[in-house]
Amino acid sequence: MDLDKIITKHADFPKPGILFRDINPVFRDAKALGYISSEFYRRYSKSRIDAVAGIESRGFIVATAIAQKFGTGMIMIRKAGKLPGKTIKKSYDIEYGNAVMELQDSGVKKGQKILIADDLIATGGTAVAASQLVEELGGKVAGFAFVIELAGLKGVDRLREMGHRVESLVVYD
Repeated sequence: MDLDKIITKHADFPKPGILFRDINPVFRDAKALGYISSEFYRRYSKSRIDAVAGIESRGFIVATAIAQKFGTGMIMIRKAGKLPGKTIKKSYDIEYGNAVMELQDSGVKKGQKILIADDLIATGGTAVAASQLVEELGGKVAGFAFVIELAGLKGVDRLREMGHRVESLVVYD
């Protein structure tokens, strides 16, 4: 399936100079959403996956679809202040600012293999922070699943330099 034909592009959003790749039309298309979960299942089916972590917010949709395919649960990695109970936090830089992500300290058990999913990877700051949160709780990052990769921003390179497996369905330069 050619997801690029479904993904829409918006110039100068959220600020001038940014070309925003909008995955919402993909989520509205049942066949496209099914393709995403099936394709990531195919790519990671030989790996042990104990849970799939989704990065706020569109990553929740991707992670839930993948988790259903693997028959596992889904873990939410959220912006600071959005999760109840005890959490761990990680601050990081993103392509147009900085942010703090958090994970409930009961979200990952020691030794669990966690596949981390998001809709898009750009500079990799969010993904690196997500991997650090999983590892801080004793989990092992089984890999990353991104629907869209912005290759020119080198986020995937950062993850691979850390020794992580990365799979992307649509790659833009």
